[in-house]
Amino acid sequence: MIDAIKKTMLAGVGAALITKDKVEEALSEWVQRGKVTAEEAKAMASKVAEEGRTEFEKSSRQVQEAVKELMEKAGVGQKDRIEALEKRLLALEIEVANLNTHLRTTQTK
Repeated sequence: MIDAIKKTMLAGVGAALITKDKVEEALSEWVQRGKVTAEEAKAMASKVAEEGRTEFEKSSRQVQEAVKELMEKAGVGQKDRIEALEKRLLALEIEVANLNTHLRTTQTK
């Protein structure tokens, strides 16, 4: 769970910092040195940007699923507690009604 949140946060920061333009800037040095062609640099920049978006979306889904799961678990626990309290309340209401009936019966005698 914590890893998913951490990945999402890092992916978000990475997506914000590593844009296609930033990657292209970094790769332009390689182009100038002749290590890659301009087309290869553009393709690399696009690939890095796409992988960043994909990782961000994947991590976001994981966090959403984990949060949803936790909420459902918490809700189920709450539901069980509420049902138990409602049963106790009903039992107490019945007991009070029986006591009232008993008191009325003894007072009329």
